Amino acid sequence: MTMMQTRRRFLGGATLTSAALAGAAGILRPLRGWAAEPAMETTTVRLGRLPVICFAPQYVCEALLRAEGFTDVRYVDTTARGQSEDLGHGKLDFQSNLPLAHAVAIDRELPITVVAGVHAGCYELFAHGGIRGIADLKGKTVGQLGSPELISMMAAYVGLDPKKDLTLVDDPAAKPVDLFAEGKIDAYLAFPPEVQELHARQVGHVILRTAVDPPWSQYFCCMLAANREYAARYPVATKRVIRAVLKAADLCAGEPEVAARLIVEGGFTERYDYALQTLTENPYGAWREYDAEDTIRFYALRLHELGMIKSSPKQIIANGTDWRFLNEVKRELKA
Repeated sequence: MTMMQTRRRFLGGATLTSAALAGAAGILRPLRGWAAEPAMETTTVRLGRLPVICFAPQYVCEALLRAEGFTDVRYVDTTARGQSEDLGHGKLDFQSNLPLAHAVAIDRELPITVVAGVHAGCYELFAHGGIRGIADLKGKTVGQLGSPELISMMAAYVGLDPKKDLTLVDDPAAKPVDLFAEGKIDAYLAFPPEVQELHARQVGHVILRTAVDPPWSQYFCCMLAANREYAARYPVATKRVIRAVLKAADLCAGEPEVAARLIVEGGFTERYDYALQTLTENPYGAWREYDAEDTIRFYALRLHELGMIKSSPKQIIANGTDWRFLNEVKRELKA
């Protein structure tokens, strides 16, 4: 796989994709008033590509971006640990990520701007044996891929001290999901497609789902951020990217079979059934109902309380968010 590529095309694939999208509730149909918008400052946009199915709106929005006027849509390979740096350093123009990851990046003074919430849900916390809740993880070993902020927040929320009460295994080289499947660690915080794989293998049991269990279910799980310079130099293009991604979220919610097929055809994942499960089990259509700024405030406060960031929630919001484009798109899409 090359480091930079547009979505893979099959013979007649572009026509097939456009036809599929056009049939999905007229999602390619321009909204009234679009013709009066200023011309875009650029027709190029780069988005991140990594094997995380829950970033689905980012992966299925290419035809929507082209309908907005983008002629050069690129997906650039990145990693779970490196995506914030890639966005801040200008390798990517937009990237979906956890709100807590965006808050950490803003605290580190990476030049990114969070511009929209995309969806809630995704994570499931699996456990072995008699572990029935997060409080039962005291003295246990917990695995996950990526940084430890989310599981630390979950532990602290029920009164545990994550530094003292948990042993975290988050090094990808250690393959923590395999250690969990082999019974060598007690719990594992999974995201798609790991969630579907563990269910298929009947490994452990679920003690928490962020799609349904508060307070996590009350906030966005995934938010879209822009490279700060891109958003400042290209405001018209930035708004159109946001509109395309949010319409793609509606596609994921309203036509999950179409979206799942696009994810597989695009080479973002191999398993259609796992992609479809992800889209049907998480609230992709709820972006109108959740509060983007409140989500950043919630996660920034938890991070600040744990000493994981120095900035206050107010500083994070002031230094790294801009909701102007989101508010305009909400009005246009009758949110």
